[in-house]
Amino acid sequence: MNWRRSSWRWGVIVFDSSKPDGTPRKLLNVERMHSLGWQAKTSLRDGIAKAYADFLTSAKSESF
Repeated sequence: MNWRRSSWRWGVIVFDSSKPDGTPRKLLNVERMHSLGWQAKTSLRDGIAKAYADFLTSAKSESF
């Protein structure tokens, strides 16, 4: 589909290479939470397994 024909505006799309491209990576740092005494009760591996098991259970009971 030609953008220029499908839009009521005419113009040129210009890429600005000085701006970030794509979604920036988001990293989490839990050091502050650890310094306050917080510890996770569930490991990442177990949490993913539990979330996947819950998804499978709910997917069986719902029709998509």
